Parts: sequence; C-alpha cells; structure tokens
Amino acid sequence: MATTATPPTKTAKTPPAGAARPLRKPLSGGSAVVRFYRSAVGKKWVMAVTGLMLMGFVIFHLIGNLKLYLSKEEINLYGEALRDMPGHLLPRTFLLWILRSGLIVAFVLHLHSAYSLTVLNRRARPQQYQSKRDYVAANFASRTMRWTGIIVLLFLVFHLMDLTWGTTNAQWVRGDPYNNLVYSLQRPAIALVYAIGNIALAFHLYHGAWSMFQSMGVNNPRINKLRRSFATAFAGVILIGNLSFPVLIQLNVVGLKCPHTEPTTAPCKA
Repeated sequence: MATTATPPTKTAKTPPAGAARPLRKPLSGGSAVVRFYRSAVGKKWVMAVTGLMLMGFVIFHLIGNLKLYLSKEEINLYGEALRDMPGHLLPRTFLLWILRSGLIVAFVLHLHSAYSLTVLNRRARPQQYQSKRDYVAANFASRTMRWTGIIVLLFLVFHLMDLTWGTTNAQWVRGDPYNNLVYSLQRPAIALVYAIGNIALAFHLYHGAWSMFQSMGVNNPRINKLRRSFATAFAGVILIGNLSFPVLIQLNVVGLKCPHTEPTTAPCKA
C-alpha cells in the first residue's frame, strides 16, 4: 500500500548571529508629511531648514542692534519701525506678531527634531566598521550641540525677560531700547551672562552651519572647505558683534542718553 509523503512544515527563519536588526518598525499611518518628519532623514531636514531660518533671524537681529552705535534715535526708530510694519496697511504690530509666530514655530520644531534625533542616536549602536576615533568625534560634536543648545535656550528666556518684558530690569521703559540695553549691560553680572550666552550661541551656530549642509545632502569633499569657512565666518561675525555690546558698555564707551524722556525717538539734547 502506497503511502503519501507529508509536506515539510515551514519553520520561522531566525536571523544569523550578529546580523543587524532594525532599530524601529517601518513608519506607517499619517500623511506623507508626517511620515517624512517621523523618519530620521525628515527630522534632519526639518532641523536644517529651521536652523537656517533661525540663523537668518540672528544675523538680522544683530544688524538692527548695531544701530546702537549710530545714535539713540536710530535704534529707537528701528524698534518703532518693526512695530509699525508695513505702515498703515495693517494694524500696529500685526505683521510683527506674524513673524514672531513663524519664528516660534521654527524654534519649537528645531527643538523637537533635535530631541528626537538625540533619542534615536541613543538607541543606535556604533557600527563595527566605524572607528573608535570617528565615533568619539561624532559623539563630542553631538554633546557640544546639546549643551550649547540648552545654554542658548536658557539665555533666550532671560534675554526676553530682561529686554522684551522688562521683568529683570528695574529701569526698563517701553519704547526705549537704547537705554534699556545700556541699563542692563551696565551691571557686571548681567554683562557676564550675555557674554557666556553669546559664546555658547557662536559654538552652536558653528556646528549647526557646518552640519546643516550635510543634513540636506550637500556633502561633497570639494566644497567641505567652503562649508567650514562659511561656518567659521558666520559664527565669528555673530560672536564679535554680540560681544561688543557688553564690552563697550562696561568700558563706558556707550552710555545712557536722556533716560526716560518722551518721545523716545526725539533727538537727545543732553
């Protein structure tokens, strides 16, 4: 009597020892934009683009503050011009708050993408082919970015309290940015805080400007020298410009002019 052979049963294949395992499950659900942002590549792109936006704000903020060296009237008129943009076409401060809202969104996305990438990096393990020297260098750069980012965040909160809201500056007067800045930086402790905050900002900008192009896929050895030169020049300009304010005010090169006079944009005769 013939017997029928039973078909072989399929057994689950187990990955060989030492084989790389996926760090996370494939992304699914949500719109294409959400899925892209949830990926490591998407977070790097968001971090790079928002970083570029914040770099633009930093350089324009410095250019506006440099009007301090022209006169009290120039920097105060600059402040009024920001609040009156674009003249009588929109209500006062309307466009300014739109720009502020965009910067706030960019800042929040920048922080979230940075935190998310940090979590992903902690879950990852250095590959076997990666040298110890390269891993230590990458880890040092990552740690530097995290710590300078935290310092800059704390400094930003204090900066807003000091010169925008006036909660830490007893002499603060709305509409008089010139004397507000001088009053603040005449205090040695506050001048030191500004110096530390701006040094941390310069380091953060240098690493950010260097890695921003790589995050967006621009990583050609022929332009890497140009990337480093750009990062160095940009961070250097911001550092020198921002440090000049506490240094020159502490040296009494820049002093008070007609404090608490109204209107603050009128020529100072004192």
